[in-house]
Amino acid sequence: MECGHDVVVPPVQLHAPFKCHAEDAIHLSPTLSSEEFLQFKKKATTIVEEYFSTDDVVATANELRELRVPCYHYYFVKKLVSVAMDRHDREKEMAAVLLSSLYGDVIDRPQLHKGFCKLTESCDDLSVDTPDAVDILAVFVARAVVDDMLPPAFLAKQRACLPEKSKGAEVLLRAEKRYLSVPHHGEIVLQRWGGSKRITVEEAKARISDILEEYLAAGERHEALRCVRDLKIPFFHHDVVKRALVLAVERGGAAEGLILDLLKSAAEEGVINESQVAKGFDRMIDSVDDLALDVPNARPLLKSLILKASSEGWLCASCLKPLPPEPRGDVDDAAVRRFKANAVAIVKEYFLSGDIIEVVSSLEAENYYSCYCPSFNAIFVKKLVNAAMDRKSREKEMASVLLSSLCMPAEDVVAGFHLLIEAAEDAALDNPAIVEDLTMFFARAVVDEVIAPSDLEAMEEEEAISCGKHAEGLLAIRNARALLAAKLSAERILRCWGGGGSGKAGWELHEVKDKIGRLLQEYDCGGDIREACRCIKDLGMPFFHHDVVKKALVAIIEKRGKEHERLWGLLADCYGRGLITPNQMTKGFERVADCIDDLALDVPDAGRQFGCCVDQAKKSGWLDASFTIVRPAHPISCNGVCS
Repeated sequence: MECGHDVVVPPVQLHAPFKCHAEDAIHLSPTLSSEEFLQFKKKATTIVEEYFSTDDVVATANELRELRVPCYHYYFVKKLVSVAMDRHDREKEMAAVLLSSLYGDVIDRPQLHKGFCKLTESCDDLSVDTPDAVDILAVFVARAVVDDMLPPAFLAKQRACLPEKSKGAEVLLRAEKRYLSVPHHGEIVLQRWGGSKRITVEEAKARISDILEEYLAAGERHEALRCVRDLKIPFFHHDVVKRALVLAVERGGAAEGLILDLLKSAAEEGVINESQVAKGFDRMIDSVDDLALDVPNARPLLKSLILKASSEGWLCASCLKPLPPEPRGDVDDAAVRRFKANAVAIVKEYFLSGDIIEVVSSLEAENYYSCYCPSFNAIFVKKLVNAAMDRKSREKEMASVLLSSLCMPAEDVVAGFHLLIEAAEDAALDNPAIVEDLTMFFARAVVDEVIAPSDLEAMEEEEAISCGKHAEGLLAIRNARALLAAKLSAERILRCWGGGGSGKAGWELHEVKDKIGRLLQEYDCGGDIREACRCIKDLGMPFFHHDVVKKALVAIIEKRGKEHERLWGLLADCYGRGLITPNQMTKGFERVADCIDDLALDVPDAGRQFGCCVDQAKKSGWLDASFTIVRPAHPISCNGVCS
């Protein structure tokens, strides 16, 4: 979220029990060369400076994650605190809030512990540039204890590791005696740098609304600007701009003129900087379609406001996002508004009843699928996922299951995801975990084969072309692709919200593998092909059908001769029914190729046989003609015809 120490959403922390020797955990982390460490130090310094400029906790956390070097997070802790020590109380409070926000989620306990060890060890050097370094660092240590990042035992154990007369030992002693042993020490430490003056996001929004309402009622521009300054949340001024624009569009007339005068004065007097003005307009652009439900001419009114502001010179229109495309001409605006309202009602009812058939019936009853505006599907996807992200894991799981059950065209789902991406920055104000939630929805859609991996890749390319205008959405796409690239990621993704999709949530992976092995064995011993297909379908785990392919191919290679015809016929029937998709078929063949060396220990000609299977699968249309896998030890080729 854009607001840091003044507007704070308490982070979810995962605290671990204290252990004295943090180095044990550090050695488990990957090691980097000294050159790479130097690069990390440069990037960490940049991140710290940007944080003190923007006060954006979420962006800072994401940038630190993207460096992908958790073994050096202790340096980030040291750098953050040492830089804050040379700044004002505002920056010191910001540093304390950032550490509390990152702890347990981005920075683990051993790294934070090591960072504070390094700080106390270097306190003699820090005192050269900062005369009161001992007292400042003592407050940081006490604050870490109060915020449950360091255990009280840290003070005694670390003091024992330092020279008795060192300033580091003095820091720990002062933290214990002056700040942690006095009555009401928690309140004293938290208020040391003005922390008690923080307001929540909700309080900030309420105060902004009150200021704007009072301004429209009294017309006192200077008083309104003074109140905005007194909020002391310059990083959240974009919300002032956005809320002011909403009032201008909703009320029009004299209110529009007053709002433009206020924003112009705020920009010219430096109360609201250029970046925050542009960001406020961008947020308004993202929400203009929703506003149009209540104010039908919201779009042309917003265009007029942008034109007036740019002509007066206090807004750079070329830096703004483009307005979203207008609804198609052959679709009535009233129908779009009615659909949005009904979609919200359908989603709410679904979360209460869990009845997928009822959802389908409701959509068909409204004739939405045949209305010939494909954007209706996209709108429904956006409303569904947005509603789920505001709720618990149960609703998120239900939303993913519904998406996989509706059988919408993939392009409509992708269009819905684009709508979510465009609104992600605005949604992040109310949902700090927006990136993580979108990441899982994107990845889950691929696992459930609602969209293809290539669709996700295309989404990333489109967002990259927009030059990072939707930073949260682009990060979510990249995180989803990275998540999907990991081995056996599908099982973890399917159970990300504690469910099992359409499958049986209580089954473990090894149980599913055993069931697949048994059903293939029963079928190969004379079972009915329809019954075998039914059993595969009843597993309810379409993301794992590649294991059916793999186990069948391994059995075919091990049996040789004509004995494999039944299993090959089962694969053909499953593919023909659509039970095993091309993606799962390809993945199954790839898994066999990965283990062909081990298989060759028992079946010397496994490579040749597998090559024959690949050729036959290509002829049957199961695999793309470009499919090829070459193993260094056993080149996969077919020198003859499979028997």
